[in-house]
Amino acid sequence: MSVKIGNIDLGEFPLLLAPMEDVSDPPFRYVCKKNGADLMYTEFISSEGLIRDAYKSRQKLDIFEYERPIGIQIFGSDIESMREATRIASVVEPDLIDINYGCPVKNVACRGAGASLLQDVDKMVKMTKAVIESTHLPVTVKTRLGWDDQTKNVYEVAERLQDIGIKALTVHGRTRSQMYKGQADWSIIRDIKKNPRVFIPIFGNGDVDSVEKAANWRMEYEIDGIMIGRAAIGYPWIFREIKHYFKTGERLPGPTLNERVQVCRTHLEKSIAWKGPKTGIFEMRRHYANYFKGIPDFKLYRMKLVSLENIEDIISVLEEIEVQFENEIA
Repeated sequence: MSVKIGNIDLGEFPLLLAPMEDVSDPPFRYVCKKNGADLMYTEFISSEGLIRDAYKSRQKLDIFEYERPIGIQIFGSDIESMREATRIASVVEPDLIDINYGCPVKNVACRGAGASLLQDVDKMVKMTKAVIESTHLPVTVKTRLGWDDQTKNVYEVAERLQDIGIKALTVHGRTRSQMYKGQADWSIIRDIKKNPRVFIPIFGNGDVDSVEKAANWRMEYEIDGIMIGRAAIGYPWIFREIKHYFKTGERLPGPTLNERVQVCRTHLEKSIAWKGPKTGIFEMRRHYANYFKGIPDFKLYRMKLVSLENIEDIISVLEEIEVQFENEIA
């Protein structure tokens, strides 16, 4: 059976790309989409930034036809600002609006946004209602299990947000106080899915970093789909590999060295096309180590890649890598 968010058909068991700050920009989304991500989100966008017309926030609204279906994710602590930001985000016609009630980072959560709304579910409900009323698009939510171990209240959150009209819920299997440490606990996500009152799609997020884990957790936790974040950084092939495994029960071989080089190069070219040469080259530097993870003695090449300032030099180093390490990765 297909999973649907409003009228958006995501297929039988969708794989979602998590919204990650400073990572989930259009160049990165491009390579993930090419490798099978079914639904993607922008980096989270500050409602206050959108209203003030801050350049960085506005730039995050850039979406492209080939990315669809795509959601714009917003966060904030003020209900009126969220209402206004929703209107602004809706104008660029994403496929859905997602609200971030999960970010644990201090400058977001401690300003009363992100995961800190888990401490005030009444306000969370009011804010969500305001967002739903301000757009013609489906509204979804991403959140955590609760603020800390004593207040795992996502079961109540799921019911109350569904009752006012959200169309899907993604739950990261940690509390806010865990940040990204310890193991994600998906058992509460399963409980939400099994709640007879809950009928919207429930997606699980947290620690899915292998094909086997995706397959096992799909069965064990009975969710509607999986959201993948950190495991896709430098490894967009994870979507393709999981899908192949679901279909055939067999593991696809990992990407060849040629593929790693080509996808890294595509990512770089898209980055430059979107942000201009200076920023595009600079912001790509955080990705090289991930694309070539596991290659022995790679440090010298990484140092070269992160110090070069024009695209021709970087491409010639990428070509050199392909020749130098062709026997290291079969």
